[in-house]
Amino acid sequence: MANILPRQKQEAVLRCLVDGASVRATERITEVHRDTILRLMVRAGQGCEKLMNETMRDLPCRRIEVDELWAYVGKKQRHVTAEDDRRLVGDFWTFVALDPESKLVPTYLVGKRTAANAVAFMVDLSSRLANRVQLSSDALNAYVEAVETAFGADVDYGQIVKSYEAEPIGAGRYSPPRVVATERTVMMGNPVRDNICTSYVERQNLTVRMNMRRFTRLTNAFSKKVDNLRAAVALHFATYNFVRVHRTTKLTPAMAAGVAGSPWTMADLLHVTVPAN
Repeated sequence: MANILPRQKQEAVLRCLVDGASVRATERITEVHRDTILRLMVRAGQGCEKLMNETMRDLPCRRIEVDELWAYVGKKQRHVTAEDDRRLVGDFWTFVALDPESKLVPTYLVGKRTAANAVAFMVDLSSRLANRVQLSSDALNAYVEAVETAFGADVDYGQIVKSYEAEPIGAGRYSPPRVVATERTVMMGNPVRDNICTSYVERQNLTVRMNMRRFTRLTNAFSKKVDNLRAAVALHFATYNFVRVHRTTKLTPAMAAGVAGSPWTMADLLHVTVPAN
């Protein structure tokens, strides 16, 4: 059924969701029932996915960093039983690509952390780039074959491995561990060794966790359905690319990459992704 909320109310709901409010908090703030909120989120997310797919083409990126971000659907992996459909519950990973210069997220993929999904992610990424890039990743084994399949010899690819100090015991155990060593490895082509880095995309992971409640660690907020997770991720990245002005570049990532000519408002994004009835 089509969502019949007034446009200003729809915009308020989406603003709450992309600013880190949970569905139930959004329900309390906007006085919109959570089922209506979820229907609107899925509809907007599908529109955002289409928007990203159509606009993120022939991108002039020179460097790309990739990483994976963990979440779960329904229940954590250790609670998944033989009776569960493992395609729909348990651990899910969001593969993310980031241009560290424009801060643009050209593509992402939500799914299981499998070799097949790594290949699909890299093939999609390569199809969106207008020129040869320097690509950086962590040491996930699936990336080597995925990069070769997607780019062939037309890429400068390096991996970085970070070593962390032992996790502290006691009151400080939730603090992030300190990096004690890094190792950069050239995998393909001729990457600039100093630019083999995943720091920017890892910082993007923090932005995701701060602005999508279902990614926040150590809480009871999580996705109940895969469709909800995918919709929330699409809504987040479309808002990040087109609406939010990055503090470093003073532009939205889409503007910095030449995809958009001016910042969008949430009303603009809503108009494009959820056409008025």
